[in-house]
Amino acid sequence: MSAPTHIPLVSLDDIRAARERIRPAARVTPLLEVPYPAGAPRPSEGARLFLKCESLQPMGAFKIRGAYNMVAQLDEASRARGVITYSSGNPGQAVALAAQLLGAPAVIVMPTTAPLVKVEGARSYGAEVIFAGTTSTDRKVAAEALAAERGLTIIPPFDHHAIITGQGTVGLEILEQCPEADVIYVSIGGGGQATGLATAIKRMRPSVRVVGVEPEGAPTMKTALAAGAPVSLPSTASIADGLLTIRAGDITFAHAQAFLDEVVTVPDTAIADAVAWLSRHARLVAAPSGAAATAAVRMGLGLPPGARHVVAIVSGGNVAPEAFARYVALGAGAVA
Repeated sequence: MSAPTHIPLVSLDDIRAARERIRPAARVTPLLEVPYPAGAPRPSEGARLFLKCESLQPMGAFKIRGAYNMVAQLDEASRARGVITYSSGNPGQAVALAAQLLGAPAVIVMPTTAPLVKVEGARSYGAEVIFAGTTSTDRKVAAEALAAERGLTIIPPFDHHAIITGQGTVGLEILEQCPEADVIYVSIGGGGQATGLATAIKRMRPSVRVVGVEPEGAPTMKTALAAGAPVSLPSTASIADGLLTIRAGDITFAHAQAFLDEVVTVPDTAIADAVAWLSRHARLVAAPSGAAATAAVRMGLGLPPGARHVVAIVSGGNVAPEAFARYVALGAGAVA
Protein backbone atom coordinates (compact mmCIF):
# COMPACT_ATOMS: atom_id res chain seq x y z
CA MET A 1 0.00 0.00 0.00
CA SER A 2 1.17 3.55 -0.61
CA ALA A 3 1.33 6.41 1.87
CA PRO A 4 -0.63 9.68 1.64
CA THR A 5 1.39 11.97 -0.62
CA HIS A 6 1.28 14.95 1.76
CA ILE A 7 3.11 13.16 4.60
CA PRO A 8 6.85 12.57 4.06
CA LEU A 9 8.19 9.19 5.15
CA VAL A 10 11.17 8.60 7.41
CA SER A 11 14.36 7.62 5.58
CA LEU A 12 16.94 4.98 6.48
CA ASP A 13 19.51 7.76 6.92
CA ASP A 14 17.17 9.41 9.46
CA ILE A 15 17.02 6.19 11.47
CA ARG A 16 20.77 5.66 11.30
CA ALA A 17 21.36 9.21 12.53
CA ALA A 18 18.90 8.63 15.38
CA ARG A 19 20.83 5.54 16.40
CA GLU A 20 23.94 7.62 17.01
CA ARG A 21 21.92 10.32 18.78
CA ILE A 22 20.30 7.97 21.31
CA ARG A 23 23.42 6.00 22.27
CA PRO A 24 23.77 7.84 25.64
CA ALA A 25 20.28 6.73 26.71
CA ALA A 26 19.10 3.58 24.93
CA ARG A 27 20.61 0.11 25.27
CA VAL A 28 21.23 -2.32 22.46
CA THR A 29 18.85 -4.89 23.90
CA PRO A 30 19.47 -8.65 23.55
CA LEU A 31 17.77 -10.89 21.02
CA LEU A 32 17.18 -14.17 22.83
CA GLU A 33 16.31 -17.48 21.23
CA VAL A 34 13.67 -19.39 23.20
CA PRO A 35 11.96 -22.75 22.63
CA TYR A 36 9.19 -22.49 20.06
CA PRO A 37 5.88 -22.63 21.98
CA ALA A 38 4.62 -26.20 22.20
CA GLY A 39 1.34 -26.62 20.38
CA ALA A 40 1.63 -23.32 18.52
CA PRO A 41 1.19 -23.41 14.74
CA ARG A 42 4.59 -23.38 13.02
CA PRO A 43 5.39 -21.95 9.60
CA SER A 44 8.04 -24.65 9.05
CA GLU A 45 9.33 -27.73 10.80
CA GLY A 46 12.56 -26.07 11.86
CA ALA A 47 11.10 -22.69 12.83
CA ARG A 48 12.98 -20.82 15.57
CA LEU A 49 11.66 -18.05 17.82
CA PHE A 50 13.65 -15.02 18.97
CA LEU A 51 12.59 -12.34 21.45
CA LYS A 52 13.82 -8.75 21.18
CA CYS A 53 13.90 -7.72 24.84
CA GLU A 54 12.98 -4.03 24.84
CA SER A 55 11.62 -4.60 28.35
CA LEU A 56 15.29 -4.35 29.42
CA GLN A 57 15.64 -0.69 28.40
CA PRO A 58 16.58 1.68 31.27
CA MET A 59 12.97 2.77 31.91
CA GLY A 60 11.57 -0.65 31.06
CA ALA A 61 10.28 -0.11 27.51
CA PHE A 62 11.22 0.80 23.94
CA LYS A 63 9.80 4.32 24.32
CA ILE A 64 13.14 5.78 25.45
CA ARG A 65 14.39 5.51 21.85
CA GLY A 66 11.89 7.96 20.38
CA ALA A 67 11.60 10.25 23.40
CA TYR A 68 15.35 10.82 23.72
CA ASN A 69 15.72 11.26 19.97
CA MET A 70 13.21 14.12 19.97
CA VAL A 71 14.24 15.88 23.20
CA ALA A 72 17.91 15.71 22.17
CA GLN A 73 17.11 17.73 19.03
CA LEU A 74 15.50 20.66 20.88
CA ASP A 75 17.47 23.87 21.16
CA GLU A 76 18.82 25.00 24.53
CA ALA A 77 16.06 27.55 25.14
CA SER A 78 13.31 25.01 24.47
CA ARG A 79 14.90 22.51 26.83
CA ALA A 80 15.19 25.18 29.52
CA ARG A 81 11.46 25.95 29.29
CA GLY A 82 10.63 22.26 29.52
CA VAL A 83 8.73 19.51 27.74
CA ILE A 84 5.32 17.89 28.13
CA THR A 85 3.70 14.69 26.89
CA TYR A 86 0.36 12.95 27.27
CA SER A 87 0.69 9.28 28.13
CA SER A 88 -0.91 6.20 29.60
CA GLY A 89 2.45 5.33 31.12
CA ASN A 90 5.55 4.28 29.20
CA PRO A 91 5.80 7.33 26.89
CA GLY A 92 5.58 9.51 29.98
CA GLN A 93 8.34 7.63 31.76
CA ALA A 94 10.49 7.79 28.63
CA VAL A 95 10.05 11.57 28.23
CA ALA A 96 10.71 12.02 31.95
CA LEU A 97 13.97 10.06 31.74
CA ALA A 98 15.07 11.74 28.49
CA ALA A 99 14.37 15.16 30.00
CA GLN A 100 16.29 14.30 33.16
CA LEU A 101 19.31 13.13 31.15
CA LEU A 102 19.23 16.27 29.01
CA GLY A 103 18.53 18.75 31.82
CA ALA A 104 14.98 19.73 30.88
CA PRO A 105 11.93 20.02 33.19
CA ALA A 106 9.16 17.59 32.27
CA VAL A 107 5.39 17.46 32.75
CA ILE A 108 3.52 14.23 32.10
CA VAL A 109 -0.27 14.20 31.63
CA MET A 110 -1.62 10.76 32.52
CA PRO A 111 -5.12 9.24 32.67
CA THR A 112 -6.78 8.95 36.04
CA THR A 113 -6.63 5.17 35.50
CA ALA A 114 -2.84 5.04 34.97
CA PRO A 115 -1.14 2.13 36.78
CA LEU A 116 0.63 3.35 39.92
CA VAL A 117 3.89 1.70 38.83
CA LYS A 118 3.97 3.97 35.75
CA VAL A 119 3.01 7.10 37.70
CA GLU A 120 5.76 6.44 40.24
CA GLY A 121 8.17 5.68 37.42
CA ALA A 122 7.65 9.10 35.83
CA ARG A 123 7.97 10.85 39.18
CA SER A 124 11.17 8.94 39.97
CA TYR A 125 12.81 10.75 37.04
CA GLY A 126 11.80 14.14 38.41
CA ALA A 127 8.72 14.76 36.29
CA GLU A 128 5.57 16.55 37.37
CA VAL A 129 2.55 14.26 36.85
CA ILE A 130 -0.88 15.73 36.10
CA PHE A 131 -4.02 13.61 35.64
CA ALA A 132 -6.66 14.28 32.96
CA GLY A 133 -9.60 12.03 32.05
CA THR A 134 -9.35 8.47 30.80
CA THR A 135 -8.83 8.76 27.02
CA SER A 136 -5.89 9.79 24.85
CA THR A 137 -8.01 12.72 23.64
CA ASP A 138 -8.51 13.94 27.22
CA ARG A 139 -4.77 13.83 27.83
CA LYS A 140 -3.88 15.53 24.57
CA VAL A 141 -6.27 18.45 25.14
CA ALA A 142 -4.95 18.99 28.68
CA ALA A 143 -1.33 18.81 27.51
CA GLU A 144 -1.90 21.31 24.71
CA ALA A 145 -3.46 23.77 27.16
CA LEU A 146 -0.58 23.45 29.61
CA ALA A 147 2.00 23.74 26.84
CA ALA A 148 0.46 27.03 25.68
CA GLU A 149 0.23 28.33 29.25
CA ARG A 150 3.81 27.46 30.28
CA GLY A 151 5.67 27.60 26.98
CA LEU A 152 6.47 23.89 27.00
CA THR A 153 7.39 21.81 23.97
CA ILE A 154 5.00 18.93 23.31
CA ILE A 155 6.67 15.56 22.83
CA PRO A 156 3.93 13.42 21.20
CA PRO A 157 3.71 9.81 22.41
CA PHE A 158 3.91 8.45 18.86
CA ASP A 159 2.72 10.70 16.02
CA HIS A 160 5.89 12.59 15.12
CA HIS A 161 8.72 11.91 12.69
CA ALA A 162 11.36 12.16 15.44
CA ILE A 163 9.51 9.58 17.56
CA ILE A 164 9.05 7.17 14.65
CA THR A 165 12.70 7.63 13.66
CA GLY A 166 13.95 6.89 17.17
CA GLN A 167 11.73 3.83 17.55
CA GLY A 168 12.94 2.60 14.16
CA THR A 169 16.44 2.04 15.53
CA VAL A 170 15.26 -1.29 16.94
CA GLY A 171 14.93 -2.54 13.37
CA LEU A 172 18.60 -1.89 12.68
CA GLU A 173 19.53 -3.96 15.73
CA ILE A 174 17.26 -6.88 14.83
CA LEU A 175 18.75 -7.27 11.36
CA GLU A 176 22.26 -7.15 12.81
CA GLN A 177 21.42 -9.71 15.49
CA CYS A 178 19.35 -11.98 13.24
CA PRO A 179 20.10 -11.32 9.56
CA GLU A 180 17.99 -14.36 8.63
CA ALA A 181 14.77 -12.95 10.13
CA ASP A 182 11.72 -13.90 8.04
CA VAL A 183 8.91 -12.28 10.04
CA ILE A 184 8.80 -9.78 12.90
CA TYR A 185 5.85 -9.24 15.26
CA VAL A 186 5.42 -5.89 17.00
CA SER A 187 2.64 -4.50 19.18
CA ILE A 188 0.70 -1.38 18.15
CA GLY A 189 -0.69 1.29 20.43
CA GLY A 190 -0.26 4.56 18.61
CA GLY A 191 2.01 2.89 16.09
CA GLY A 192 5.34 4.69 16.61
CA GLN A 193 7.29 1.53 17.33
CA ALA A 194 5.58 -0.63 14.73
CA THR A 195 5.91 1.90 11.93
CA GLY A 196 9.45 2.91 12.84
CA LEU A 197 10.49 -0.73 12.92
CA ALA A 198 8.68 -1.51 9.67
CA THR A 199 10.26 1.49 7.96
CA ALA A 200 13.78 0.39 8.94
CA ILE A 201 13.17 -3.25 8.02
CA LYS A 202 11.49 -2.62 4.67
CA ARG A 203 14.08 -0.06 3.59
CA MET A 204 16.85 -2.60 4.32
CA ARG A 205 15.20 -5.98 3.65
CA PRO A 206 11.84 -5.66 1.86
CA SER A 207 11.32 -9.44 1.94
CA VAL A 208 10.98 -9.52 5.74
CA ARG A 209 7.33 -9.64 6.79
CA VAL A 210 6.31 -7.18 9.53
CA VAL A 211 3.11 -7.96 11.44
CA GLY A 212 1.51 -5.45 13.80
CA VAL A 213 -0.45 -6.75 16.80
CA GLU A 214 -3.33 -5.03 18.58
CA PRO A 215 -5.74 -6.12 21.33
CA GLU A 216 -9.17 -7.15 20.10
CA GLY A 217 -10.59 -4.38 22.26
CA ALA A 218 -8.46 -1.66 20.62
CA PRO A 219 -8.06 -2.38 16.88
CA THR A 220 -7.06 1.20 16.12
CA MET A 221 -4.61 0.71 13.25
CA LYS A 222 -6.45 -2.29 11.81
CA THR A 223 -9.62 -0.21 11.60
CA ALA A 224 -7.75 2.74 10.06
CA LEU A 225 -6.11 0.60 7.39
CA ALA A 226 -9.45 -0.98 6.48
CA ALA A 227 -11.06 2.47 6.23
CA GLY A 228 -8.16 4.04 4.33
CA ALA A 229 -7.73 6.78 6.96
CA PRO A 230 -7.46 7.15 10.76
CA VAL A 231 -10.76 6.52 12.51
CA SER A 232 -11.69 7.42 16.09
CA LEU A 233 -12.96 4.35 17.93
CA PRO A 234 -15.96 4.90 20.24
CA SER A 235 -14.08 3.19 23.09
CA THR A 236 -11.22 0.80 23.84
CA ALA A 237 -10.74 -1.88 26.49
CA SER A 238 -7.94 -4.35 27.22
CA ILE A 239 -5.58 -5.50 29.95
CA ALA A 240 -2.88 -4.08 27.63
CA ASP A 241 -3.30 -0.53 28.92
CA GLY A 242 -0.40 0.79 26.83
CA LEU A 243 -2.20 -0.15 23.60
CA LEU A 244 -5.47 1.70 24.19
CA THR A 245 -5.16 4.51 21.66
CA ILE A 246 -8.51 5.82 20.42
CA ARG A 247 -7.21 6.99 17.02
CA ALA A 248 -4.15 6.16 14.93
CA GLY A 249 -1.93 9.16 14.22
CA ASP A 250 -1.82 10.67 10.75
CA ILE A 251 1.94 10.21 10.47
CA THR A 252 2.00 6.69 11.90
CA PHE A 253 -0.91 5.76 9.64
CA ALA A 254 0.99 6.94 6.56
CA HIS A 255 3.97 4.77 7.53
CA ALA A 256 1.71 1.80 8.34
CA GLN A 257 0.14 2.04 4.89
CA ALA A 258 3.56 2.11 3.29
CA PHE A 259 5.45 -0.50 5.31
CA LEU A 260 3.31 -2.81 7.47
CA ASP A 261 2.36 -6.12 5.85
CA GLU A 262 -0.56 -6.94 8.14
CA VAL A 263 -2.21 -6.07 11.44
CA VAL A 264 -3.74 -8.85 13.56
CA THR A 265 -5.68 -8.72 16.82
CA VAL A 266 -5.39 -10.90 19.91
CA PRO A 267 -7.83 -11.43 22.82
CA ASP A 268 -6.93 -10.54 26.39
CA THR A 269 -6.87 -14.22 27.34
CA ALA A 270 -4.06 -14.82 24.83
CA ILE A 271 -2.18 -11.77 26.12
CA ALA A 272 -2.37 -13.03 29.72
CA ASP A 273 -1.23 -16.46 28.53
CA ALA A 274 1.72 -14.83 26.77
CA VAL A 275 2.72 -12.96 29.95
CA ALA A 276 2.77 -16.30 31.78
CA TRP A 277 4.63 -18.04 28.94
CA LEU A 278 7.32 -15.37 28.82
CA SER A 279 7.77 -15.64 32.58
CA ARG A 280 8.19 -19.42 32.51
CA HIS A 281 10.09 -19.97 29.26
CA ALA A 282 12.10 -16.76 28.83
CA ARG A 283 12.37 -15.65 32.47
CA LEU A 284 11.12 -12.23 31.39
CA VAL A 285 8.78 -9.85 33.18
CA ALA A 286 6.51 -8.51 30.45
CA ALA A 287 3.59 -6.14 30.79
CA PRO A 288 0.45 -7.19 28.86
CA SER A 289 1.21 -4.51 26.25
CA GLY A 290 4.72 -5.93 25.95
CA ALA A 291 3.46 -9.49 25.51
CA ALA A 292 0.94 -8.89 22.72
CA ALA A 293 3.40 -9.74 19.93
CA THR A 294 4.28 -13.03 21.61
CA ALA A 295 0.57 -13.79 21.95
CA ALA A 296 0.16 -13.49 18.17
CA VAL A 297 3.07 -15.89 17.58
CA ARG A 298 1.57 -18.43 19.98
CA MET A 299 -1.74 -18.18 18.09
CA GLY A 300 -0.02 -18.57 14.72
CA LEU A 301 -1.46 -15.34 13.31
CA GLY A 302 0.11 -13.82 10.21
CA LEU A 303 2.80 -16.48 9.81
CA PRO A 304 4.22 -16.72 6.28
CA PRO A 305 4.52 -20.37 5.17
CA GLY A 306 8.08 -21.64 5.26
CA ALA A 307 9.41 -19.01 7.67
CA ARG A 308 12.28 -20.32 9.80
CA HIS A 309 13.31 -17.27 11.86
CA VAL A 310 10.46 -15.63 13.77
CA VAL A 311 11.06 -12.51 15.91
CA ALA A 312 8.66 -11.08 18.50
CA ILE A 313 9.34 -7.80 20.28
CA VAL A 314 8.78 -7.83 24.03
CA SER A 315 8.19 -4.11 24.09
CA GLY A 316 7.87 -3.38 27.81
CA GLY A 317 7.98 -4.79 31.31
CA ASN A 318 6.49 -2.03 33.48
CA VAL A 319 3.81 -3.92 35.36
CA ALA A 320 2.87 -3.86 39.03
CA PRO A 321 3.98 -7.03 40.87
CA GLU A 322 0.44 -7.89 41.98
CA ALA A 323 -0.89 -7.47 38.43
CA PHE A 324 1.97 -9.54 37.02
CA ALA A 325 1.22 -12.33 39.50
CA ARG A 326 -2.44 -12.22 38.49
CA TYR A 327 -1.66 -12.52 34.78
CA VAL A 328 0.77 -15.37 35.41
CA ALA A 329 -1.90 -17.16 37.43
CA LEU A 330 -4.51 -16.55 34.70
CA GLY A 331 -2.18 -18.02 32.08
CA ALA A 332 -0.79 -20.83 34.19
CA GLY A 333 -2.85 -23.45 32.37
CA ALA A 334 -1.72 -22.38 28.91
CA VAL A 335 2.05 -21.91 29.10
CA ALA A 336 3.30 -25.05 27.39
